[in-house]
Amino acid sequence: MITALLIDDDNNLRNGMKSLLARYAPEIDIVGEADSVKTAITAIEQHRPDVVFLDIQLGDGTGFDILEQLAQKHGNIAQHVVFITAHEQYAVKAFRFSALDYLLKPVDPEDLEKVLDKIKKIVTTNDGFAHIDLLLENIRKKVDKFKRIALSTSDGIHLFEVSDIIRLESQDNYTKFYIKNSKPVLIAKTLKEYEDMLGEEGFERIHQSHLINLAYLKSYIKKDGGYAIMADNSHLPISQRKKERLQELLKSL
Repeated sequence: MITALLIDDDNNLRNGMKSLLARYAPEIDIVGEADSVKTAITAIEQHRPDVVFLDIQLGDGTGFDILEQLAQKHGNIAQHVVFITAHEQYAVKAFRFSALDYLLKPVDPEDLEKVLDKIKKIVTTNDGFAHIDLLLENIRKKVDKFKRIALSTSDGIHLFEVSDIIRLESQDNYTKFYIKNSKPVLIAKTLKEYEDMLGEEGFERIHQSHLINLAYLKSYIKKDGGYAIMADNSHLPISQRKKERLQELLKSL
């Protein structure tokens, strides 16, 4: 059994999560509940669950306060954390850059099933908790641009500087990252997801299969249908509808 703790200051929402988990994940055993920062810390230390379903806004603070205090007391977070949030646009962006799971209220059963599948795969392994440290760092600083990104692979979670990412390539439902001074990294997410994340960080989709960091674009060649030459000497096709956009961007650089 996978043990879990529910932390939310709304009793109805906790009951709703219990019903959803009972229906879609009977192998998850809810060992405790909490409705505040103070009671949550006590419950986590007492039950030491495998997973914590954590609401962001609580009556006496936030879910981030809980993680901060646990990290200060114990040095790291020893649980897989799934955040639950009503909107919190900034926080959701931080979750995505930190490779942390989150659910939007009201919780959609389909989204819950996806998160549960991930939990079942990784809860028995210790991936380290550097991605939670990254989340807290970003939340604490309230930065507009995220300097680092956590990428979850089959062998663990790895942190990279966003500025070191040269380009991304779509491979069906996977995305391959080409990173400066590193081997390529294959991630089980679509290129569209990373286009949404990195669009404000200087990345441009030039083709259905390619998202590039404009800082590493060496040349735009107009002949042979048009293609881009990147700093890693890759030659990437440019789709017809992206050519005008790319030329405008190059003029503004």
